[in-house]
Amino acid sequence: MIRVLILIFLFACKSLCSQNFQGVVTYKTNRKIDFNADDSKMNADMQKQIQEMLKKQFQREYSLSFTNSESVYKEVQNLETPKSSGGMTIIMAGSGISDVLYKNIKEKRYANKRDMMGKLFLIKDDLEKLDWKLEDETKKIGAYQCYKATAKRMRRIQNTLSTMNSEEEKGEPKEEEITITAWYTPEIPISNGPGNYGGLPGLILEVNDGEENILCSKIVLNPKKEIEIKEPTKGKIIKEQEFERIMEKKIREMESHMSRRGGGDGMRIRIGG
Repeated sequence: MIRVLILIFLFACKSLCSQNFQGVVTYKTNRKIDFNADDSKMNADMQKQIQEMLKKQFQREYSLSFTNSESVYKEVQNLETPKSSGGMTIIMAGSGISDVLYKNIKEKRYANKRDMMGKLFLIKDDLEKLDWKLEDETKKIGAYQCYKATAKRMRRIQNTLSTMNSEEEKGEPKEEEITITAWYTPEIPISNGPGNYGGLPGLILEVNDGEENILCSKIVLNPKKEIEIKEPTKGKIIKEQEFERIMEKKIREMESHMSRRGGGDGMRIRIGG
């Protein structure tokens, strides 16, 4: 408890002394792949090779440009992703290269520009407030001393044609409790982080939710050229829950279409999002 109070005090003091604090952080992500090979002809070695290939294909790189109160998070590297080949079907729920996540820490809100199959959405909602538990465990990430924090959250489990066995299962997605583990550094007194993460006494340099790991690979603090943060304005304005329902519907439509064309007879790979 004493350590937590000290960290909060240091964070408050540094924030007061950092009125124009800004920077750019680069993060690399790795996502868990639900690999399900229905083709009995595929041996274990071939499955392993494909899984390793997909692991590399879905590694992504993002940048977080931030000031004291605002930030923009977006993908900076667009790796080629496999679409379909033979009996293999890939369904991915994730961010695209044109997506932009704007966060306003002071006003506790965000605006997320998302492109879904050529249709532009602008998700506007309040920032999620996680009930972080500050731990004593520490580790170094690069040159920065980081502290561990954990939080519980409910995550929706999206149903797909591969998991729906009856009419009853086609209702609302189920939920599961997950543990989020974050590593933050009070040396960078910004209550921010990758994606929608934040709310800790320092910048989050690594976070893991059980499906995706996000790790800082580069930090540039207070660059000579002043950082300009622009909030996205284009797209149909909706709330987060409405967008999730639309995305689930589109995924089901894609799976149904591929199933009718015979795409469900081979291998299906689900990328969590």
